[in-house]
Amino acid sequence: MPPIRVLIVDDSVVIRKILSEELASDSAIEIAGLASSGALALAKIPQVSPDILTLDIEMPGMDGLQTLKEIRKLYPKIPVIMFSTLTERGAAATLEALALGASDYATKPSNTDSSAGAREHVRRELIPKIKSLGAVRTAQQPQLAVKASSVSRSQRAKIDIVAIGTSTGGPNALAQVLPGFPADFPVPVVIVQHMPPLFTRLLAARLDTLSPLSVREGEAGQKLKPGQAWIAPGGYHMTLARKGNEVALELNQEPPENSCRPAVDVLFRSVAATHGAHVLAVVLTGMGADGLRGSRFIREAGGEVFVQDEASSVVWGMPGSVAGAGQADEIYPLDRIAKEVVQRVNADWRATPPLRAVPARG
Repeated sequence: MPPIRVLIVDDSVVIRKILSEELASDSAIEIAGLASSGALALAKIPQVSPDILTLDIEMPGMDGLQTLKEIRKLYPKIPVIMFSTLTERGAAATLEALALGASDYATKPSNTDSSAGAREHVRRELIPKIKSLGAVRTAQQPQLAVKASSVSRSQRAKIDIVAIGTSTGGPNALAQVLPGFPADFPVPVVIVQHMPPLFTRLLAARLDTLSPLSVREGEAGQKLKPGQAWIAPGGYHMTLARKGNEVALELNQEPPENSCRPAVDVLFRSVAATHGAHVLAVVLTGMGADGLRGSRFIREAGGEVFVQDEASSVVWGMPGSVAGAGQADEIYPLDRIAKEVVQRVNADWRATPPLRAVPARG
């Protein structure tokens, strides 16, 4: 496969130098060009034909959001990774950029990072995302043939909780799925979206304005109730704990799993332990394989797993890994997921006995 051609757009000479040197050090990536402003970026795109852009948000003149709007008008399919600061302002602008059609984002090295630390940050945060999105740009990728392993209606238990895991493309996917859940949705929803601190709180606030559900960032000790959705806070794993007939959120900072904290696997294992067969898990678009092992726990406990299909995913890493391993009960396009989840939850919710406590896994 030819290298992924990247156009770097940033007004900082230092950042352009770090990015160009670190990206060029990877044989799978080629620097297509550098641009110090949004206007220069728009002029260079037809000249250098990049596969992907990295786009700074805060630039003088035409800022990253304005540039992104123009890029989406002219080049609706080219992947764009926003490069933003880990600040309240940067997080808010990043979420707006994702809503405007950015493919993903990466946070900039902090001002306190050494040169070596800044370069390591780029290698860890940015390069994997370029490679993941770069793989999607070409039709040369092999297509994975999968088939959902449906469970017969007689084997299905009443659903008492919905757990969702997502990463790349997740904010927009959640913004499409959650508004499809009614305000009287009879079970709580718990979510892991791979994002750092600040970002998850602002994402929850944004989704709360879009969805009939009450959407909040997870809080330790918060009791789960129907009609609520809780998003794991950045930097913390989110789990559930059962006390009698009540279930509450717990947070911890144990080591990352799949290089992620929060991790989908952690949440999925927890809901399998607290709810057994009464779980419906949903794996949406995302890079990597987080959620695969957790999906196995859920299905071994008798629960069900729905995944987003390849065609509607920004990156079919997470849902594709679950489907490819035979752990998906159903595979749906994004625009059908809310409807299918609501139908599954409502199908026999009032016709089955109340949930019995399930012994926790060791």
